[in-house]
Amino acid sequence: MDERRECFDVIVAGAGYVGLTIAVAIAQARPSLSVAVVDAAPEDAWRNDGRASAIAAAAVRMLERLGCWQGIAPKAQAITDMVITDSRTTDPVRPVFLTFEGEVAPGEAFAHMVFNRDLNAALRARAGALGVDLIEGIGVCGFEAGARDATVHLADGVSLRTRLLVAADGVRSRLRDMAGIGTVHWDYGQSGIVCTVGHERPHGGRAEEHFLPAGPFAILPLAPAEDGTNRSSIVWSEKTEDAGRLVAEDEIVFEAELETRFGLKLGEIRVLSKPRAWPLGLTLARDFVRPRFALAGDAAHGIHPIAGQGLNLGLRDAAALAEVVVEADRLGRDIGGLDVLERYQEWRRFDTLRMGVTTDVLTRLFSNDFAPLRAARDLGLGLVERMPRVKDFFIRQAAGLSQRAPRLLRGEAI
Repeated sequence: MDERRECFDVIVAGAGYVGLTIAVAIAQARPSLSVAVVDAAPEDAWRNDGRASAIAAAAVRMLERLGCWQGIAPKAQAITDMVITDSRTTDPVRPVFLTFEGEVAPGEAFAHMVFNRDLNAALRARAGALGVDLIEGIGVCGFEAGARDATVHLADGVSLRTRLLVAADGVRSRLRDMAGIGTVHWDYGQSGIVCTVGHERPHGGRAEEHFLPAGPFAILPLAPAEDGTNRSSIVWSEKTEDAGRLVAEDEIVFEAELETRFGLKLGEIRVLSKPRAWPLGLTLARDFVRPRFALAGDAAHGIHPIAGQGLNLGLRDAAALAEVVVEADRLGRDIGGLDVLERYQEWRRFDTLRMGVTTDVLTRLFSNDFAPLRAARDLGLGLVERMPRVKDFFIRQAAGLSQRAPRLLRGEAI
C-alpha cells in the first residue's frame, strides 16, 4: 500500500472471494475509482485453505468477464451430472430418486468444482493488475459514517477515509455489529465436515448427494492431483456432537465411518486432507445497508450447504453491488449514499430470503428418519425425475441463470 494514501473511493473489509470479486469488478469497470481491500488475516494465510467450492455457470461467466477464469480453468473440474438418493447408512442399496445432467448449454457445465485457494489466487492476481490496494494482517476495528465520507479505523492506529465501506468479513461480521444491523439466526444442531479424499477409480465428473437421517452427505468431483490421484471433496452434515467426535477420531476410524457413507463404487478411499467441522445454521441480516456501508457475502447471509449455493449467493452480491456502484458513479451520484445503496438492498434481499427459506425447508425435510415424511419426499423426488421441464428449471436456477441477474453473471460488462 502507498503509505501516503489515506483516501479511497471504496474500502472492502475482507479478502475472501466475495470481497476480492467486488474490488476487481469495480476496479475493472471504473478505473477512476480507487479501491482498497483490508483483511485481518496474515499474508498468505489463504493458501492454507484446502476446501473446494461449487462455482455455478453464471459465476463462471462473471469470472471470465473479469479476466480470472483463465487462471482457474486448468485446475477446475466440471460437474457433468448429479444424482440424489434418500436412504439410511445401513441400507444395502441406495436407490436413485433424481438425476440431473450437467450442462445448461452445449459445452457449458452447470457448475465446476474449484479449490478455494485457486479462486483466491486468481482474484488476487487480477486485483493487483488493476491497481487495487491490498492491506493484509490489519483488521478494521471501527468506523464512523459522515455526510460525505466514512472514517475507517485500522487495528494499527491508522485511519482511512472512504466514500463506501463494504463489509465482507464473514458470518460473524464485527462490522455488521458495529453498524447496528441485527440478524435472524438459528442453529440446526448440525456441523459440516469437510475433507478431500482420494479413490481408486475416476469419478467421471459425477456429483452425488445422499440424504441420510443425520443430514446430507455430498460427494463432489475434483480435478485429479498432479500425480494423477483421483479426488473428490466431501461435505458431510452430522449432529454437532457426532461431528466433533468424528473429526477427533483416529484416521483409520474416520475412514471406516466415511466408507459406510461413501460406499465402494470408486474403489478404496483414503483421506487426503485433515477433516474439519464447523457449526451449521441460518443467519440473515435484517438490513444490508446503512449510509456509506454495505454488507456482502456471509456477512449478509449464512445458509446451510445442502444446496451448495453459499459461495454463489455471495458472488451474486458482488455482481449486484459492483453494478450499482459503477452505474451510480457514471451518473455522478454519491456511491455511498443511502439512496444508491438501497437499490442494492432491494435487488439482493428477495433472492437471499428465498434461498435461506429454501435451504431451511430442505434441511428440515431431509435431515430426519420419520417414515411418512420419507415416503412423501421420495414420491416428490420421483415426480420431479419424470418432469424434464421442471428439472431444467431447477438446473438453471442452481446455475444462477436468470434474466434479472446482474450483467456480470450474464457474461456482460457493467
